[in-house]
Amino acid sequence: MTTARLSAATWSLSVMATAALLVGCSASVSVGSSEPKLSADKLAATVSEKLARTTGRPEPDVVCPEDLVGKVGTTTRCELTADDGSTLGVSVDVTSVDGEQINFDIKADETASPAPN
Repeated sequence: MTTARLSAATWSLSVMATAALLVGCSASVSVGSSEPKLSADKLAATVSEKLARTTGRPEPDVVCPEDLVGKVGTTTRCELTADDGSTLGVSVDVTSVDGEQINFDIKADETASPAPN
């Protein structure tokens, strides 16, 4: 019982540290089309890569439900799933578009949802 609490506490601290590191992180992707749009899969990969570089940990499993349209103010939500099955929401906000280049901020939620039992 103590071990489970320690593991959950350790993971929670890791998630909080990750969320703190992601506040204000930015990414930029060139999409190569007349109407800039980043596919959901490419967005998830970019968020995962950015998180891994920021934290120094392996790339987490990230899923984004929709493509990111290259229009300033566009927002989408992605979901990061940890090894233990708990999840953390991640907001992606388009900050600028320069031709085919979509620039966006990535911010993780402050708290994670526990893994389903």
